[in-house]
Amino acid sequence: MLDRILASLTAVRTDLIVGAIVMVVSFAASLILVTVVVARLPEDYFVSARLTPPPSQSALRRWSAAIARNLAGALLIVAGAIMSVPGVPGQGILTIIIGLLLVDFPGKKNLVRRIVRRPRILRSLNSIRARFGKAPLRVDARE
Repeated sequence: MLDRILASLTAVRTDLIVGAIVMVVSFAASLILVTVVVARLPEDYFVSARLTPPPSQSALRRWSAAIARNLAGALLIVAGAIMSVPGVPGQGILTIIIGLLLVDFPGKKNLVRRIVRRPRILRSLNSIRARFGKAPLRVDARE
C-alpha cells in the first residue's frame, strides 16, 4: 500500500516538473517572439495611409505564405488567450495582438488599430521598441 502511494506521488511530482518546464519555455518563447515582432514593425504600420508595395512573388509562394501566416496567427491568438488567464505566465495581450497582425479577416486593420490606440498597449509596445533603438509606433487619431 505504501509503495503505491509513493509511486503515485513520484508520478505527480514528475508531471509537475514537466508542467513547470513547459510553462517556463512557453513564457520565454512568447517574450522572445513578441519582442522580435514588435521591434521589427515599421513605425507607420498602424497608420491608415500606409501603402503596401505590390507583391513580387509567385502566386504559389504568396498563397503558401498566407496559409502559414494565418496558421501561425491563429496559434498565437489561442496561446495569448491562454496566457491571459491569471496564473499562466506570458505576455497574453501582446501575443494576441501579434496573432491578430498575422491573420487575415475583414475589419482586421480597424480592430488592431483600435487595440493599439489604447494608451497602455501603445506604451508597452513603444517601450519594447525603445530598448532596440527603434522609433515609437505612430497610430491614427481616434476615428
